[in-house]
Formats: sequence, C-alpha cells, structure tokens
Amino acid sequence: MKQSEIKELAVADIQEKLAGVKKNYSDLKMAHAITPLENPIQLKDLRKTVARLATELTKREVQ
Repeated sequence: MKQSEIKELAVADIQEKLAGVKKNYSDLKMAHAITPLENPIQLKDLRKTVARLATELTKREVQ
C-alpha cells in the first residue's frame, strides 16, 4: 500500500487496515517459521506497510 493511498483514508479505515495487516503479517511470519515461504519478501513488504499505517495514524493524532 502506497503512502498516497494511505493519506486518502479516514482514521477509522487506517485503524481497520492496520489491524488486518498486522494479523496477516503475524500469520505469514508463523507460516514462514514452520516452512519457508516461497517469497519471503512479502514479510518485508507487510512490515513496511504496518509502519506506514502506524506513522500516518500517529501523524493525524498529533494534529
């Protein structure tokens, strides 16, 4: 998810997406621990998406 897409979302949508992406990340991480993923770059991308969503949420709370 790109930063420009995140900026267009409402706060409630960002919180919802953040919860979903965090769950997806933890599921993939657990699956990767059991058997290696075919594309481990997915973990990196999800981790960055979590950071982008959390940063935008924090930025809006400060304003």
